[in-house]
Amino acid sequence: MQNSDFYSNAHLFVAAIRVFTHQNSAPPSIDQVCRIISFSLEQGNFICKKLKKIGIVDVVEGGFENRLFIKNHLKIEEIPKGKKEDKFEESLKVFQNSRKDFTRKIESFQAQQAKKQKDLFAELEKQLKKGSNK
Repeated sequence: MQNSDFYSNAHLFVAAIRVFTHQNSAPPSIDQVCRIISFSLEQGNFICKKLKKIGIVDVVEGGFENRLFIKNHLKIEEIPKGKKEDKFEESLKVFQNSRKDFTRKIESFQAQQAKKQKDLFAELEKQLKKGSNK
């Protein structure tokens, strides 16, 4: 993420809406804006919700997708410059790490279960060989 402050990201997001609208003569969806500025969909939704709350962007729900419109671009200047986003990046990393830990636990559990099953089959095979030898 190159621009880590919300002010810069807000300008970038609104500019992407304008460029898409100019090029396609239609308002963009959040997904289309995210593709233009190379943001993840999660980050784009996060920024869009904040901009909607401030009154900069308006989201119109359509039959297939939500479309973005610029409501009042001048309110961007009311956003403090240089203020970091609410540690979105850190929260995302913490979430991803917790998912990795969870995946490791599942893999460990599956390995233990496979070992137990293998041991059980080995024990059953021993008992069958003992029984057939008599």
